[in-house]
Amino acid sequence: MLSNPDQKGILMKIRLLTGAAGMAMLVLFSGCKHTEPHFADFGVGAPKSSAKPLNMVTLTNHIDPTWLQPPTNFFTLGPGDKVEVEILDETNSITSTVIGPDGKLYFNLLPGLDVWGMTIGQTRALMEHELAKFVRDQPHVNITLREIGSKRVWLLGRFQQPGVYPMPAPMTVLEAISMSGGAMTFVGNREITGGPLGEDLADLKHSFILRNGKMLPVDLYRLLNEGDLSQNIYLQPDDFVYFAPAFARQVYVLGAVTQGRPVQYSDGMTLLAAISGAYGTVKDAYLSHVTIIRGSLTQPQATVVNYYDILHGKAPDVALEPHDIVYVPFSPYRYLRRYVEVALNSFVSSVAINAGTKAAGGNVGVSIPVGGGTQTTVPSAPPIGR
Repeated sequence: MLSNPDQKGILMKIRLLTGAAGMAMLVLFSGCKHTEPHFADFGVGAPKSSAKPLNMVTLTNHIDPTWLQPPTNFFTLGPGDKVEVEILDETNSITSTVIGPDGKLYFNLLPGLDVWGMTIGQTRALMEHELAKFVRDQPHVNITLREIGSKRVWLLGRFQQPGVYPMPAPMTVLEAISMSGGAMTFVGNREITGGPLGEDLADLKHSFILRNGKMLPVDLYRLLNEGDLSQNIYLQPDDFVYFAPAFARQVYVLGAVTQGRPVQYSDGMTLLAAISGAYGTVKDAYLSHVTIIRGSLTQPQATVVNYYDILHGKAPDVALEPHDIVYVPFSPYRYLRRYVEVALNSFVSSVAINAGTKAAGGNVGVSIPVGGGTQTTVPSAPPIGR
């Protein structure tokens, strides 16, 4: 559980962080092993086309080189920051104050000064200008930053000490992870393949970093297990780093289904069974381009199948694997990449909301509506009569 006293504020922040998962996003992947696949490559076209065996295409990730450079901008104040204000040459003038939720600083005779987004130097100049209206001599102010409350990084999931941590200075992924004690591992016990101990381990291939509602193509497995520092980007305030649990046997069904949700995997699970676990598709779902994503989130394998044919017995069902992501689109896209982008954004946003609300003590579930956006809902009974 988080120690933040304002849990409602945290829940609101989670919603703002995740954004609309189905909105257009920056390109996460720089290329693939083939040229940009068209759906004819998968035997998917009109609803009556016959489905071919799965032809998975692997997409590769791309790190923006600027993410590896430390930010050069100065620290700016925001709600929750605690500062110490002193009027020089005046005794007993030292006062501690916290920037309010409205971004204003209250001190002495001054009305609330809007300092949200200002540097320490800009805030000092503003206070000296405003105080000069009340005193005869030009005042000189000293401002010292004591605590950071406005800039944080979210480290949730299978960390040694998950939580929300202050971000007082530029911070890389490795520096942030070290604050939480690193991932949950059992040194010398890498042969663990499941069971109660396995559930506590971190699955780095299905872990991710979320920024402004979009998944960053940072390969945490390569960073932590292979020492690939090309993945060690600088984080921004309110970035969300999530370590997924290892050996979680689930299939995630998203998009134009009645209730987007993780479905417990059982041996031999097929596409029909997984979508049934999400209570079926909605009206007008685009069934001929159902996307299946498999493997690492940063280098996923993806394919498109004609679920319409499977549903009507015109094509064989498709076997799934644990961790597969099934995305049922509401409207068609031209390229596979677009389906993958929307599906992965929906997936990471829903996982982030669940992790954040759980850490904050919230009792909400996650619904992924037809349009692709993610929203929190009160848990309800499954629909009846489907």
